[in-house]
Amino acid sequence: MARKKTPDAEHAYYYNTATGEVEYGMVSSFTNRLGPYPTRAAAEHAREIARARNEAWEMENQLWSDDPEGEEHD
Repeated sequence: MARKKTPDAEHAYYYNTATGEVEYGMVSSFTNRLGPYPTRAAAEHAREIARARNEAWEMENQLWSDDPEGEEHD
C-alpha cells in the first residue's frame, strides 16, 4: 500500500487561525497554525478538515467507551 506523501514542515502550507489566511512554510506561531497541508487548496479547507476529524474522533471515543449516547457516568 502506498503511503501518502507528506511535505516537510518548511515546504508545506498552513492555515493561520488568527488571520484566516493560508501561508507557505512556518511563518506564524504554532499557536495559530493548522497543518501542514500538501497543497494550498487543502490548507484553505483546514477548518472543515479539522471539524470532520474531530467528529470522527468523538464517534470513535463514544464507541470505545461503550456509551453510544456519550453520557458521562459517576
